[in-house]
Amino acid sequence: MRVGVYFCRCGPGLDGQVSGKIDPGAVRGAVESLPDVAYFEVVDFACADGGQARILEHLAAHRPDRVVIAACSPRQHEDTFRRVCAQAGINPYLMQLVNIREHVAWVIEDPERAVDKAIDQIRAGTARVLHQEPLEAAELDICPDALVIGAGPAGLKAAMTLAAAGRGVTLVERGPILGGLPVRFEEIFPTMECAPCLLEPVLGEILHGELPGPIDIRLTSTVTAIKGFLGNFDVTIATSPRHISVDACVGCGMCIEECPTSVPNALNLNRTTRKAVDFELFGGLPNVPVLDEAACTRFTEGSDCTACLDCCPVPGAVLFDEVATATEKKVGAIVVAIGATIYDLSQVTRLGYGRHPDIVSSWDVERLLAANGPTGGELLTADGRKPRTIAIVHCAGSLDADHVPYCSAICCQTAFKDAHLVESKAPGTQIVSFTRTVVAPGKEAVDLYRHAFDGPHAVERRYHHPGDVEVRVDAAGGLAVSHATGAGEPEVTEVDMVLLLAPMVAGPGPRELAGVLDVPTDATGFFAEHNARSDATRSPVRGIFIAGTCQSPMDIQGAMTQGTAAAGHALSELVAGRTLRVDPATATVAPDRCSGCRTCVPVCPYQAIDVDGWTLKASVNSVLCAGCGTCVAACPSGAIAGHHFTDDAMHAEIEAVLHA
Repeated sequence: MRVGVYFCRCGPGLDGQVSGKIDPGAVRGAVESLPDVAYFEVVDFACADGGQARILEHLAAHRPDRVVIAACSPRQHEDTFRRVCAQAGINPYLMQLVNIREHVAWVIEDPERAVDKAIDQIRAGTARVLHQEPLEAAELDICPDALVIGAGPAGLKAAMTLAAAGRGVTLVERGPILGGLPVRFEEIFPTMECAPCLLEPVLGEILHGELPGPIDIRLTSTVTAIKGFLGNFDVTIATSPRHISVDACVGCGMCIEECPTSVPNALNLNRTTRKAVDFELFGGLPNVPVLDEAACTRFTEGSDCTACLDCCPVPGAVLFDEVATATEKKVGAIVVAIGATIYDLSQVTRLGYGRHPDIVSSWDVERLLAANGPTGGELLTADGRKPRTIAIVHCAGSLDADHVPYCSAICCQTAFKDAHLVESKAPGTQIVSFTRTVVAPGKEAVDLYRHAFDGPHAVERRYHHPGDVEVRVDAAGGLAVSHATGAGEPEVTEVDMVLLLAPMVAGPGPRELAGVLDVPTDATGFFAEHNARSDATRSPVRGIFIAGTCQSPMDIQGAMTQGTAAAGHALSELVAGRTLRVDPATATVAPDRCSGCRTCVPVCPYQAIDVDGWTLKASVNSVLCAGCGTCVAACPSGAIAGHHFTDDAMHAEIEAVLHA
């Protein structure tokens, strides 16, 4: 066979990123003496338009049987050079890209050793390419629809953007209402805008609007399985019974009045009760109650109570016999927007959370100040008193190596908002803010910051280390904050209530869903992005996008912007009429050697392998297979081979290096 070798200087002359360390003249002689090498050609910038044109012209003139290009990483330009080969009429899988930039020039200081290693690498690539076979890529139609997981601000915005472009959208939400956490807030920073009012136009469009694309809303649902890839994902959605029909119920609330069973209301910090059938949140959409199986005596005790059914004026609205279901959907792209939670402050023992009802988190205060909260919007202590002094502790668990090492960026603005609300709802209350650092980004936050700290009843006290602030509870139930000043004994401030600014954390959601999606999480527990600075809404898996606080702590504005960006990326990938190219470098099974042991099935990360129930022979779905080679390595009988990564090719490459 005739092998053509192209050496990229990655720059002009001997000043390129490759030629600056590896002299192509010193490489030429050794490479040209290799068996089957027909010629050795040097190119300044192989990936540039001019370099591609030169290689194309040279290939067309010399017509080699195989091609080796010594340049940079296959991750960066393998597809580039495959296209050049295809344009020259050479099967692109008869080309081998040898990485002499990252693997040699960038890591070896001694030019002589760099030349020797480059020769070894090119020798190995030449030996390997002789065993490569021509492969043909398949073209598949794509599904233009999308799945959005999570119906908070990011998910809602993504769903509406996709539907506005005419795409079908399946919107999956674990809870019984739309809007995520912010819909449970009354006011949001920095302008003290009504959060439900902000989300209402989006919710109205999704629930009742006439968007070009349909939105299939799946509440009380989770995604339990995903197979496939960009353009062709098969998704399994599990839906838990609500027992109240969203389509039939008119939201009159008569069933709530008649229900005889009451339980503590966790949403209201267990300071009020709710019925076994009740609204998740008064004012939440859709305006339909939920029957809680864990509270209803029909499910907990096997009783024959039918109070809600008997009083319901709408036939078919109460569904005692509703059961969990699982449905399959085909989509082309997935947007993950499952949100985040706040850190469990009970783990920060010095702050006393959980030991006293008036030591509350920033989330607790949202409910205490809400008109539909346990106190009707009044700021009261657990025993019903109006507080005279409130301590607000910033960075409660944040910037702490033992708890949450990062800054959530939004906690300070939450504190400014809470200080503003306390002043408006309980005038004259003294607010003592214990700040470690203050974050007020953007063009609007500074006004709220000044309002919080410049008020007549505002006091700010700085601390420097996490352990400098401690919340004490005396024997009589009194509260005090101990503050280390660095000058003698700590300063102690007696207070009626302590508000702890908890950091935003990923919670269990990303970890659970990461295994289903095969999308990694980072060291902090949030979903890992393709590039945190330049491509934060793309995940490492093509076709799966991430948006909102499941990617990183952020405010509502950032979450909705990311939701729009993720939808835009999905739309750019799912262009109507475009087909998807399926790489043919996949695995294949030799049936005569397959023993049906099923070792390959659980190790496949793409669920691309099936075993026939009758013959017990394994087979690989080439559409789902990504060519990772895991099954090839795992097969005990050697029945599975990887196209383009055959044993012969790999062994030849290794032997060429070892026998240099």
